[in-house]
Amino acid sequence: MRKKKTLPCIFFRELTQSCHVTQKSRIVVAVSGGPDSMALLHLLAEVRVQLALDPIAVWVDHGLRPQETPTEEQTVLAATEKMRINCVRHRVDAASYASEQGISLEHAARDLRYAALRGTARELGADSIAVAHTADDQAEEVLLRLLRGSGREGVSGMRMRSRDLIRPLLNIEKKELLAWLTEQNIAFCFDSSNDDVRFLRNRIRHQLLPFLEEHFEQGVKKSLRKTADSLAVDEDLLAALTAEAEQETINELSPPEKPSQSPNSPKMQLLRAPFCTLHPALQRRVVERLLWRIGGRAGYDHILLVIKAAESGRTNSELHLGRGLRVGVFRDRLEFSYPAGKKAWRGRLFGGNDVK
Repeated sequence: MRKKKTLPCIFFRELTQSCHVTQKSRIVVAVSGGPDSMALLHLLAEVRVQLALDPIAVWVDHGLRPQETPTEEQTVLAATEKMRINCVRHRVDAASYASEQGISLEHAARDLRYAALRGTARELGADSIAVAHTADDQAEEVLLRLLRGSGREGVSGMRMRSRDLIRPLLNIEKKELLAWLTEQNIAFCFDSSNDDVRFLRNRIRHQLLPFLEEHFEQGVKKSLRKTADSLAVDEDLLAALTAEAEQETINELSPPEKPSQSPNSPKMQLLRAPFCTLHPALQRRVVERLLWRIGGRAGYDHILLVIKAAESGRTNSELHLGRGLRVGVFRDRLEFSYPAGKKAWRGRLFGGNDVK
């Protein structure tokens, strides 16, 4: 009878084969003190010698749960000290940032957390950032994106490796991690905000998924993960086709986000003739990536407005896409720019009509 592989063995395979982590890598590890991130930290410590890894724990206090965070901080510090892993701590004000940016607390906390992780990675020269998303999180994420009207790319879910982020626990269920933590007598904390049903993700976790499991399909989480995996394979092909289409249709007049640029930069062009020959699926993806690259909002409505302008927009008309982003419509191209910088303004590029 074949012996069942242990969790550290499964983790090692996922880390090296799926996340493409090589020997002597320096890895920033997002550690909150919760069960998933504590399992991630300890599993990395288990394979550290085998791969000659240099893990660096990063703990972030979002300023939202002052009664719980001291215990979480001490739990993380105790574990990292015992394992002789360096721990970097950040304190951010998610509530103030949410108010300033006009976004949800959940969104603000995520943005500030990833900014802290990436800042530490840059400062310490880390190769990648490990986060503790599990198979359960993947199922929740797929449902969340479906409810928000995401396209194929969104519904394909999270990837094991996405640029600087690695998710070595993404194919491992939370119940397996909890059993392993109990078996290894590893301390962890519970975040009370994970039970707060004001957040959509928590309503999906505690209300929608249990309802679907009870009344429709007991294996709905596995089915959602299979759907994401299948779409991810298709997405790889579409990503390659999109990259080719970008080369044919987009000109970068000035690279975005360079400190030395003038207030009128960045600027990018979308060539109308080759763009209009693309399949609609590729058109949407090309526009979405262009808006991301220039630092704009890639909302569904904005994407459709740009496509309409490329296909039938009148010369010297323009689009206003928010945060100062203007799209000038010319006979042969659309030109994307921030004439007054990345801020709201009421001016016009031309004397003609806006594209509606």
